[in-house]
Amino acid sequence: MAKQKAEQRVDLAVVGGGLSGLTLGIACASAGLSVAVVDREDPAATMAAPYDGRTTAVAYGSQQVLAGIGVWKFLEPEAEPIREIRVADGESPLFLHYDHRDLGTAPLGFIVENRLLRRGLHQRARALSGLDLRAPCRVESTEFSNGSAVLRLSDGQTLRAALVAGCDGRHSPLREAAGIKTFGTNYRQTALVCTVRHELPHDGVAVEHFRSSGPFAILPMTGNRSSIVWTERPDDAKRLLALNNAAFTRELARRFGDHLGELTLDGDRWSYPLSLLIAKRYTAPRLALVGDAAHVIHPIAGQGWNLGVRDIAALAELVVDASRLGLDIGGGEVLRRYERWRRFDIMTLVAVTDGLNRLFANDAPPIRLIRDLGLAAVHRAPRLKRFLMRHAMGTVGDSPRLVRGETL
Repeated sequence: MAKQKAEQRVDLAVVGGGLSGLTLGIACASAGLSVAVVDREDPAATMAAPYDGRTTAVAYGSQQVLAGIGVWKFLEPEAEPIREIRVADGESPLFLHYDHRDLGTAPLGFIVENRLLRRGLHQRARALSGLDLRAPCRVESTEFSNGSAVLRLSDGQTLRAALVAGCDGRHSPLREAAGIKTFGTNYRQTALVCTVRHELPHDGVAVEHFRSSGPFAILPMTGNRSSIVWTERPDDAKRLLALNNAAFTRELARRFGDHLGELTLDGDRWSYPLSLLIAKRYTAPRLALVGDAAHVIHPIAGQGWNLGVRDIAALAELVVDASRLGLDIGGGEVLRRYERWRRFDIMTLVAVTDGLNRLFANDAPPIRLIRDLGLAAVHRAPRLKRFLMRHAMGTVGDSPRLVRGETL
């Protein structure tokens, strides 16, 4: 008879070791909490190029979080600053232009390849004695009680934690097991994602063209490269993906334009269906939902992961402060404060991204004229434009300490 492994006690158990889960684990372990992160995936596979062709737009506020928990130093050499953003409505001559120099010297954000972001997180995680990463490993069962949560893992280990963070994605088993309902919609759009090389430098300029089928974004990467997030209706996306590389590049170039010279594909193509999903509650006894487990929004403004980072910064601040005061980090008061703190930010961004997507999908001439005049008006309103720029940077509102550039 096999000997049963001893129970491991930790302050925080994080289920899901992706970009959000590992960031949360690092934030809390860096501040002295004992943390276990459990992830189904093999870490080596998640850092390989074929795993994920996406990039992440790291807003300035999120970069401050990554710097505050000791991760940014691993990412900085691979991060491309976003110095300007140009927003246009199709082929309209009217546009909105953001320039970081209108606010100071800091970039508006950065573009980092997902696999490199994962690599930097793992480099930092390995240096933390208080963080135990169990991967690949599955949570077989979870039991919640008034005093703690017990997780039984596929490797035979049992974890007992004061708090469980559900970072297990949009289909979160933890959320479903807790009976937390969701609401949302299928956008009936597919995002095509790829990387292109171009002849001319992009100078750190990000471009977003709003089209009736969805936004077409050009995001600056290191070198003469750009990440493309190209939204189409599902049938059109399927047709485009079936093209060979030469034909696909020609279709892409028609939408990209010739301002950066000749284009060539750099790597594979990926596709992702787009939807909206919001949890009706972000907490349950001994459980806090974080990132995609709590909210999945349209990528129209590149803010999905940044919204999750603010979840992380808020939850980490609350549990670390509670621990230092000798309080129960998984108790009802901590969870209620987390729910209250995050709800307004989440619902505001849901309304903005969903509203923009629906507005720009309407190609009726009167609506298009109103949109274009609105973009031009904002472009000519310096105070409003600076506020919107700060919002895009993630530095507006009741921000956690890490977002403000402070430490926990």
